[in-house]
Amino acid sequence: MNTKPLYTIAAAAAMLFPSAAPAADAHFAYYAYDGKSQESAQLHPTRAQFINPVISGYAPDPSIERVGDDYYMVTSSFVHFPGLPVYHSKDLVTWRQIGNAIDRPGQVDFSGMKVSAGLMAPAIAYHDGVYYIVCTNRKNFVITATNPAGPWSDPVNFEFDGIDPSLFWDDDGKAYIVNNGAPSQKALYPGHRSIWVQEFDANAKAMTGPRTEIINGGADLATKPFWTEAPHLYKEDGYYYLIAAQGGTGDQHSEVVFRSRAITGPYENFAGNPILTQRDLPDSRPNAIGTAGHADFVQTPDGQWWSVFLATRNYGPDLFNIGRETYLLPVTWKDGWPVILEQGKTVPFVLQRPNLPPSPRPAQPLNGDYAYKDLFKDGKLGLGWMSVRIPQQPRYALQPGGLALHASTEAIGDIRNVPSFVGRKQAHAIATVSTAMRYTPERVGDRAGLVAMQNDDAYLFLGVQQQDGKPVVALSVRKNGDDPQQGRRVASAPLPPAAAGKPVYLKLSVDGGVLSASYALRANAWQPLAGKVDATFLSTKQAGGFVGTVIGLYNEQGK
Repeated sequence: MNTKPLYTIAAAAAMLFPSAAPAADAHFAYYAYDGKSQESAQLHPTRAQFINPVISGYAPDPSIERVGDDYYMVTSSFVHFPGLPVYHSKDLVTWRQIGNAIDRPGQVDFSGMKVSAGLMAPAIAYHDGVYYIVCTNRKNFVITATNPAGPWSDPVNFEFDGIDPSLFWDDDGKAYIVNNGAPSQKALYPGHRSIWVQEFDANAKAMTGPRTEIINGGADLATKPFWTEAPHLYKEDGYYYLIAAQGGTGDQHSEVVFRSRAITGPYENFAGNPILTQRDLPDSRPNAIGTAGHADFVQTPDGQWWSVFLATRNYGPDLFNIGRETYLLPVTWKDGWPVILEQGKTVPFVLQRPNLPPSPRPAQPLNGDYAYKDLFKDGKLGLGWMSVRIPQQPRYALQPGGLALHASTEAIGDIRNVPSFVGRKQAHAIATVSTAMRYTPERVGDRAGLVAMQNDDAYLFLGVQQQDGKPVVALSVRKNGDDPQQGRRVASAPLPPAAAGKPVYLKLSVDGGVLSASYALRANAWQPLAGKVDATFLSTKQAGGFVGTVIGLYNEQGK
């Protein structure tokens, strides 16, 4: 007689939370995310329209390249690892991540770096079967690949100063790198920068010939333009067009354009600059989009021009926790000059799609409202997961029924450390993250659970730790560097002896600048731990830096 095994609830739980594991490990059964945009109720796109941003959450400094009918984009990742996410699209609207250009510990070094240091302002290019990314870390560098999904080469460093390099191939096959650098003369004011160009030998991966200063200061030196950066070069109708960000990547951010008949100049300033900004609009406007700038252009096969750029969705005056996101707008040419958005107009959330065959919405999209649940069944973490700095060995193991996160004494809150943390970006102002964890703290200082992190000085912890020799579920926040490294306790609740060895369910809910924390001892039986907690300390305005909040799994061993 054939018999089928009968799985009791207890047996199923045992499979989900395996007991044969080191005591210091924290076992997570899943990671669930549910995100909604604060503007969603007002948006009603048709099939012929799309929604901005096209990549939600922390995805700043986009650079784009078309190869045939395919579009590839790369964004900054700073000290999150793996880094330099590479995205692919067929229609400029529907994107999916296909790889990370920095995915091996030996490629770069983030030791001792703040979260907003590291890899910034990458630029992607393609020529003769080879993909290139130039970027800034401790130095400017170039990496190459024959497949944009990877693998990418180890970096080859350049010796020129400055940041934000970008590659351009001219009609004669010569390549050039244009970048932000110090002015040739003494700086006249804070933030006074210049744009430089130099020929690049692609075969040798080396610079050649003289460096030429082509923009001094910015659009109008008399007005003291500051932080002119992120330059890109294009050629159209016999002109070289140079676009650049200006005004810093805050509320004064903008994009400006210049043109010249020769690549080394002189360059003419567009009288209509800036060609993109939101700085002149009131902060009080509903669902405000801010900090627009740092653009790149791409041309479709039928001759349409489009721009990707960074901007933010604010829940209050210059307040956003989720970082700078990637937006898409058409470029309009008038009298020989490109304009992304007329001054005084707001960046639209909804607009007409590019004239390209639309792609189906993926199961796990990168824009709009979405939810997902990672059960850790794929044998490896998906491309959206990231750590802080670079662990030389993985701090986790994927096992039947979940993820085992190893403990580390390298705690969050110190830039010298590589904490035992793997997370995903918060991509919506309204978001809920939950997990189920089995973990027993063995000593004072041991703790594991969820962490929402803007940087080492601005993060919160929700999880299990010891208090007076007994396990508790606790919420702690570190609002700035003056707070203790482990944060200040906001709330805690004792765990009953019957909870030992069983899963504890944890949930963080965020709505703009307010968050709440809940826990449960059985599925969906949520109990409030703390409500209406101020979360504006996770905003860029208060925390500083260039990233967005990353929410993930954490395991710390007390010293």
